[in-house]
Amino acid sequence: MALYLDSAIVSEAEIASKMGWVKGITTNPTLLAKSNEPPEITLKKLAQLTTGPLYYQLTTSDFDGMVAEGRTAYEIIGEPTILKIPATSLGFQVVACLSPEITCSVTAIYSTAQAAVAREAGARIAIAYVNRATKLLGDGIALVRDMASVLRGSNVEILAASIKSPQEAAASLQAGADHLTLPLAMLQDMTTHELSEKTVEDFNTNGIGLKF
Repeated sequence: MALYLDSAIVSEAEIASKMGWVKGITTNPTLLAKSNEPPEITLKKLAQLTTGPLYYQLTTSDFDGMVAEGRTAYEIIGEPTILKIPATSLGFQVVACLSPEITCSVTAIYSTAQAAVAREAGARIAIAYVNRATKLLGDGIALVRDMASVLRGSNVEILAASIKSPQEAAASLQAGADHLTLPLAMLQDMTTHELSEKTVEDFNTNGIGLKF
């Protein structure tokens, strides 16, 4: 299992890097648009701030353009590149073309059938937008559970995105997600619980420790 930062803001990536347990970064066109620098500069800076994967989502809308964009992203980021390719008929063709040379994920999956096609096309990661799927389909956690059933026994892993609470994050993992990608604030929220804070306070009030 890995927890990723979902952001293209360099200052947020710096904070996540210092946490020590955030294993990679996912971006998308909307997140990259929030950066004050061109995408290629932002991606290079983000790549320097993580030892794990850096996800880049293709924005071109034709086959040749998508293939060229994917290869350009790989030239900029290098080995940590994971391409995010939309779950469309054209997208699956691009996955089949690029997956032998660059690690590919399929993003915006909303059905188990799409997850099955992602597997056959050569994707290594299937991405489900959990909270968005709940709003549009009724149960994003069930989508993750169904995807996990279809992908069981394959080498395709599930990345759960669009998560709005620590409880939804935990439920996604329980349903079969292999990885989560979360905004910085959500990563920080995952570390805290009011009872943990109270327990530590009690220990510090009533106990003793080393003097230094």
